Amino acid sequence: MAAPVGRFLTGSTMGHVVRMTATGAIGITFVFAVDAVNLFWLSVLGREILMSAVGYAFAIQFFAVSTGVGVMIAMTAMVSRAIGAGDRDLARRQATSGILYNCLVQTVAAAVAIGFRHELLALVGAEGEALQLAARYLALSMPSIVIMAIGLSGSAALRAEGDGRRAMQVTLIGGTVLLVVDPIFIVVMGLGLDGAALGIWIFRTTMAVLALYYCTVSHRLLARPSGRDMAACGLPLAAIALPAMATQMATPFGNALLTSVVAKFGDSAVAGWAVVNRLTVVAFGGLFALGGAIGGIFGQNFGAGSMDRVRQTFRDAVLFCVGYAGVVWLTLMGLSGQIAMGFGLGEEASAVLRAFTHVGAMSFMLGGLLFVANSAFNTLGRPLWASVLSWVREGVLMLPAALWLSTLFDARGAVYAQALVGAGMGVLAAWLGFRFVTGLKGKATPELDLTTRRAYRDVNRYRRR
Repeated sequence: MAAPVGRFLTGSTMGHVVRMTATGAIGITFVFAVDAVNLFWLSVLGREILMSAVGYAFAIQFFAVSTGVGVMIAMTAMVSRAIGAGDRDLARRQATSGILYNCLVQTVAAAVAIGFRHELLALVGAEGEALQLAARYLALSMPSIVIMAIGLSGSAALRAEGDGRRAMQVTLIGGTVLLVVDPIFIVVMGLGLDGAALGIWIFRTTMAVLALYYCTVSHRLLARPSGRDMAACGLPLAAIALPAMATQMATPFGNALLTSVVAKFGDSAVAGWAVVNRLTVVAFGGLFALGGAIGGIFGQNFGAGSMDRVRQTFRDAVLFCVGYAGVVWLTLMGLSGQIAMGFGLGEEASAVLRAFTHVGAMSFMLGGLLFVANSAFNTLGRPLWASVLSWVREGVLMLPAALWLSTLFDARGAVYAQALVGAGMGVLAAWLGFRFVTGLKGKATPELDLTTRRAYRDVNRYRRR
């Protein structure tokens, strides 16, 4: 019986981009919307310092979760390539090995974050009661990222398969459960931050169970775990995952730097910054989903040698990014006052929020292009390019810009710096990405980075056994 044809190898590439991004965005946006609701329920308790503590904890959690997202990106690239090439057996082995490796990575990340939580929180500007509350929240919630790794990896396999609907349901159903239990734990039972951490455990466990169910029952996309498969898939996975992790770590690093700048202006400014962080991932969930969604489209067509469709996918993703971000910016600008009132923000926190809704959000029309370019680089054999671009943005340019602009605009300067640097690097990344994909020739596999080329040589040897 012939292997199923990859879903992305035929049909409109723009249709695939919109469909996969829409389903991914619904899932991601819903999860972060629930996270924002979590912040709202904490604000109901009338202690702004709780919101500040969550803001500090978010900066640390962002680091740990980003390592898992790096493995997830590598899984999407590898599994989608194998499906596009018609080798479903290899795809199943890679999917299973990817889940196991992601659990190992997240175990290490959780151990580091918990063991050094006080020192890490101090680095991002937390002190006093806010530091102690954030440390307790991290200690209670961080171990659950090992469970979340299963949900993330399973969703990656589903997107590589082209099943955006079930990948969406993994987060959508899990988020619905969290939406129900959060007010019960936080407000009704009076558990506060402890209740928020407990809700996170339930949410991530629900995600993991659903992801495993859909991968095994709906698609038979997982093989029996095997040490031999782990050894064979380890090098090609690492060749993509390590640079992808480095890329993903850049954003939380930049966020931590910005948080430390905002912290100089007091807990009220940090509370506003915490709302901005939640609002960013809720409002621009479509852009974050776009990067993950098009990876599978790139990968399947790359594996099948359809370079024209790879190039068309890149162009369609750029158009989608600009249009989507423009609509979101106008919406946020119109709702700025209502958002500030809903979260009960003070004067300083509201000023930080307005800086984002009026200026920061607008920059995503260009800054979001980095997600498109990085997806192409990670999937098509240039993961180091994505790492360099992201670290130049977050590690080289962000802090100097924030320190400069904060002297002119106080805490709002961090928002303006993020907008300025993000837009500039987005334009550069889009230009490099366009040159890269237009250079892919015919149906010949393009030259890969040395480490990636060696990795795929090894996995091809294993495939022939």
